[in-house]
Amino acid sequence: MLETRLQICLIWLATILLPMQVRAQELFPDELTHFEPIATNPVFTAAGEGHWDVKIRERGWILRNGDEWRMWYTGYDGTRSGQKMLGYATSSDGLSWKRHPGNPIYKDNWVEDVCVIPHQGKLYMFAEGEQDRAQLLTSIDGITWTRIGRLDIRQKSGESIDDGPYGTPTAWFENGIWNLFYERGDKGIWLARSADLKVFTNVQDEPVLVPGPDDYDRDLIAMNQVVQTNGRYYAVLHGSKKPDDPSQPSLWATSLATSSDLIHWTKYAGNPLRPVSENKSSGLLIHDGRQFRLYTMHNKVDVHRPRSN
Repeated sequence: MLETRLQICLIWLATILLPMQVRAQELFPDELTHFEPIATNPVFTAAGEGHWDVKIRERGWILRNGDEWRMWYTGYDGTRSGQKMLGYATSSDGLSWKRHPGNPIYKDNWVEDVCVIPHQGKLYMFAEGEQDRAQLLTSIDGITWTRIGRLDIRQKSGESIDDGPYGTPTAWFENGIWNLFYERGDKGIWLARSADLKVFTNVQDEPVLVPGPDDYDRDLIAMNQVVQTNGRYYAVLHGSKKPDDPSQPSLWATSLATSSDLIHWTKYAGNPLRPVSENKSSGLLIHDGRQFRLYTMHNKVDVHRPRSN
């Protein structure tokens, strides 16, 4: 009798757990979650001493159109206060990159943590500027950029958001609306919307994503990219926990979340996508024509291919 009851319990548990596992696999397919670094990493680094890009910093951006790969990145002299300038590189395979001979292509204003969105024959660059304030630049060819100015972000009521940094701007355009994700001190991710790029209004005054509860993003979080596949939205994130020893730098990890409406997000239970010890952040998912690659871009560009089983 006891054995029969045990079998019934096991069958009952299987009927509950198996659909949950299947559902998790559907929400977070292996093609978006299981990656391994390629042997030739890094595929792009700073030029080093004696060059304008002694170091590269934070999120760059990659666009692919067939065999044309384009990358924008931030270079600087390696000091905290050093002017952050925009570099440009191209590739035919996303692995071997050639710097533009006119680099830096933009140095009139501080530019870092960039996101480039093609729209109606123009490129729109959402980027951090001085004091971590989000700004907008535009270009026709991706090389000559015009600064439009800081983004005007409002609370849901229409009042300006509280003074302070609002950085790592990540844009998604759909159905005539610009969706702007931004962080404030890496303490959370907010979503604001605009129809004209002039004023962005919060959909809610609470963040749509917050740090934790796991250690990989326990204290800090920011969004790098939104992609749409399999009928869902996926956000590539990076996060960190503050080190126990304040004299030590934070280690950042790349992670993934999914949503059906851009407002309510579920983090992948298997986060982070790479071990925290690797300190890889500013991730982007780029489809190479056959499959997704994971690029991490701070402070060098590494490529990760789908992991073989």
